[in-house]
Amino acid sequence: MKTLFSLLIVTCFLIQVSDTVIYDFKEAKSTEGWYVVDDGVMGGLSKGSIKINDQGYAEYSGYVTTENNGGFSSVRYAFETTDVSDYSKIILRIKGDGKSYQFRIKESPYQRFSYIQNFISSGEWETIEIPLEEFYPYFRGYRLNRSNFSGQEMGEIAFLIGNKVKEEFRLEIESIWLR
Repeated sequence: MKTLFSLLIVTCFLIQVSDTVIYDFKEAKSTEGWYVVDDGVMGGLSKGSIKINDQGYAEYSGYVTTENNGGFSSVRYAFETTDVSDYSKIILRIKGDGKSYQFRIKESPYQRFSYIQNFISSGEWETIEIPLEEFYPYFRGYRLNRSNFSGQEMGEIAFLIGNKVKEEFRLEIESIWLR
């Protein structure tokens, strides 16, 4: 009981009243709406998957290979385009494997390019805060000559791994929210 109470206190401090949860895997107990896009769309051989693990977190895992011009795996979640102008940060509660990942935003699910920001996971549970204004436009491996994310609307989020090396990966995700 003491552990549950401590967890509730920690959760209350992490997610403030003014925050908006985009997705909470512990609450949803599902990966419904999330889908994997690997480099197979361009002939690559990388393979990612997402599931709810025994601890109740999303587990995005697999391997990336540069064979056959491959080199990335991503997991995405599209939702109705939403006004996010009252927020300034995206918050990720994750446990990675010490590897570098991208977090990606689209203003709508139909937008071709993404706004991205890289982060390196520590191997421990951590809360990563990324200012929305720091997300820059990116498409197929190239930074675009456009303004950074406007912070007005959001309609898709994604995690991507593509470090230009052959590697296995494992990223546990508890929740994603706006602050």
